[in-house]
Amino acid sequence: MKKVLKRLMAALTIMLIAVVLVADTSPVLADAPYKTYTVDGYGYVTETQTAYLPYATITKIGDEALNSPTDFTILSDGTMYILDSGNKRIVVSDMEGNLITTFGEDMLVSPRGIYVASDHTCYVADRDAREVFVFDGEGELLCSYGKPVEPLYGETQDFLPLKVVANESGTIYVICESNTNGIVQISPVSGGTFLGYFGTNSTNASLWNIIWRSILTDAQRAKMQGNIPATPDNMAIDEKGLIYTVTRGEKYDTLKRLNIAGVNMIEPDAYEDVPAAVAVGNHDNVFVASQMGYIYEYNNEGDLLFVFGGSDDGQQRIGLSTKVEAIQIGTDDKIYVLDSDKAQIQVYEPTEFTDYLHEALYLFSKGRYTESKEPLTEVLEMNNLFDYANMAMGRALYKEGNYEEALRYSKLAKDFDGYSDSFWEIRNDWLKRNLATAIILLVVLFILNKLVKYFDKKKNILAKPKQLLGRIGNVRLIREVRYMFFYMRHPVDGCYGIRFEGKVSVLSANVILIIGILFYIINKYFCGFLLKTVREGSYDVLSDIGMVLIALILIVGCNYLMCTINEGEGKFRHIYCSFIYSFAPYLVFMPFIFALSHVVTYNEVFFVEFASLVMMVWIAVLVFLAVKEINNYTVKETFKIIFLTVFTIIIACLLAFIIYVLWAQVFDFLQSVIGEVVYRIGN
Repeated sequence: MKKVLKRLMAALTIMLIAVVLVADTSPVLADAPYKTYTVDGYGYVTETQTAYLPYATITKIGDEALNSPTDFTILSDGTMYILDSGNKRIVVSDMEGNLITTFGEDMLVSPRGIYVASDHTCYVADRDAREVFVFDGEGELLCSYGKPVEPLYGETQDFLPLKVVANESGTIYVICESNTNGIVQISPVSGGTFLGYFGTNSTNASLWNIIWRSILTDAQRAKMQGNIPATPDNMAIDEKGLIYTVTRGEKYDTLKRLNIAGVNMIEPDAYEDVPAAVAVGNHDNVFVASQMGYIYEYNNEGDLLFVFGGSDDGQQRIGLSTKVEAIQIGTDDKIYVLDSDKAQIQVYEPTEFTDYLHEALYLFSKGRYTESKEPLTEVLEMNNLFDYANMAMGRALYKEGNYEEALRYSKLAKDFDGYSDSFWEIRNDWLKRNLATAIILLVVLFILNKLVKYFDKKKNILAKPKQLLGRIGNVRLIREVRYMFFYMRHPVDGCYGIRFEGKVSVLSANVILIIGILFYIINKYFCGFLLKTVREGSYDVLSDIGMVLIALILIVGCNYLMCTINEGEGKFRHIYCSFIYSFAPYLVFMPFIFALSHVVTYNEVFFVEFASLVMMVWIAVLVFLAVKEINNYTVKETFKIIFLTVFTIIIACLLAFIIYVLWAQVFDFLQSVIGEVVYRIGN
């Protein structure tokens, strides 16, 4: 027994030692304290798997603590330059945070931005010194650039540099505080030559503001907030010399990629309200960091790949920030984020999923579509619903000529452009193979039609079918429903038939309403992919029916109320039936529009849109004539009634909203009272 116990204790000891050794030598990745999101093809933000994990936090450089750092730069050789603004110096270290050197202590006043070229030439934007300082790789001052003396800069314009970058030729780009003219360009020639402003943000003025400002006096306009362009908040430069800027309050123009002419070349599909910094990745991707700690990653075209991170709630969790000032990307694809409040640098490591995506992203952006399929396959095996990977796979298959599979992947990704291109090729191939057969079939049908008409004229072979159709057509309900075709072509006579001749009934109007709702639901959920506006597989039929019925009740009810008050001659059932029959073009056009939506590409969508426009205009004319003829109004009176009807609908909606809010408050009050009573009874 003792031998067994000794062996058991020895085995447990070996296992414990092994566990300790593994724990000491293998890094353990904890779950991220944030969620990762992306944007799907419909423009909705959806959660996806973790793209980056918190890797480390650099709190000190050697034994030196940072004080309110505002910017930093990482070079390809692994050298990191940190602008330690609170201590008025530049701190140089390696990627592990080991101190190399410091400089600038006796010269800098209030440094805010730093950029370091590949040859270690260091540019520092010093706001309070009103200069851009240039240091060599040893930290010795080479030169400085103050306010440009050229008249084009502006004599009253101050020079308060906040951020700085430089291209390979040495041209300096400076963001200055409160300078709304754009980024300042300075050439190193002749001790600093002002080249002009670059990448000025545009201004947006609504039609109402334009009209309002036009009627105000000069004194009143002077008191209004000026419509001036915003100053960029930060910028970065890539190896091609393209400038990336971020500007708060610009919505989808928050992120810009400016070419040499200052023209924006990127259109992001999502934006950050309070951007703090921008950085260029290693795979034709772009990163934007918000002041609150959220990090956005875009591809070369501005499609959002990931957004993750967040604001620290005081628990000091790794991966969350308080006030982000700058972001940089290492050669190993790690993300480095500078937090000025915490005086530290957060480091994020890409997951395996992100590594595969980056590889595919780079190959795809370089046109190496076939090579990109392998990493894309790995990405889709991990997440087959990741829209960007499906889109890229579809485009790669399209380049290979596999249009059927390209169509499938494009549909999964909601890539409408890719779907249209693939469908064009598939349709073109089908036409090549079947056009002759289709023409022969049409000719045969045409000949058969002529033969049937000939024999019917000679032998009366269609007498019995015609009699049967005649008896069916004389059924009252069918006759009343068929009246909509007459109403469409002769609305004035049609309204007379509704009001005085009893050509229709409430039952026939209800039948047309049911058919119209059915067409609406079918077209909404089953129309062609390029024209679909709802998520694939998402159905809310009861809500759709309810919205149609509520809208109909509001329109007919409010119109009848206004007509009754304003001496209208139509009864409620006349108004109801005339409104329903006015939507007859919808029942006639919609089947053709629905069928057409399945066979058009983006090049022919115009035909569907034009048919829909004709249909809506026709319905509007019929509704107008229905209000006029049923109530015996003049044209002027009809416009008045329609305006009053719209106004009444708005009032009714406001009243319904107020009642809903009040009832919700009453319900919450009753719920709290009942809860309190139950609590007291229980005690």
